[in-house]
Amino acid sequence: MALATGSKAPEFTLKTIGSEGLADFSLSSNFGKKNTVLLFFPLAFTGVCTQELCDVTAGLAKYESLNAAVVGISVDSPFAQEAWAKKENINIPLVSDLNKETAKAYGVLLPDLIGLGAVSARAAFVIDKDGVIRHSEQTPTPKELPDFNKIAEVLASL
Repeated sequence: MALATGSKAPEFTLKTIGSEGLADFSLSSNFGKKNTVLLFFPLAFTGVCTQELCDVTAGLAKYESLNAAVVGISVDSPFAQEAWAKKENINIPLVSDLNKETAKAYGVLLPDLIGLGAVSARAAFVIDKDGVIRHSEQTPTPKELPDFNKIAEVLASL
């Protein structure tokens, strides 16, 4: 079960591919500056995940105007995430939870997805500048997208 609204967001430092190659990304890098929309998704190169991250990329200006950074997180390697982002023109940071510890800490680790093993559920968290979860949503199935209107509404209230 996903962490509840009002909870302190668990800190993490995960690998990403930046302009300089493999790099660390820490959730707390946004604290004190901007809110964070953390999007957990099951797997790169899949239909619903591609739709979700491409739609978010297309609407990135909306999140930026609400003083929010959007970060995608999955159990894929940072190298697979980078190839997928290049192929699909995904322009948000993607971070690798390869060891599945962050999905577990947020309560969104699915034990098995169609026989492929443990992956993160599709989930969204809005985390304010102080590191507090202001919106928490895990979709009923990985085929369903989070309520992006509700995410924008919560961001607008911060």
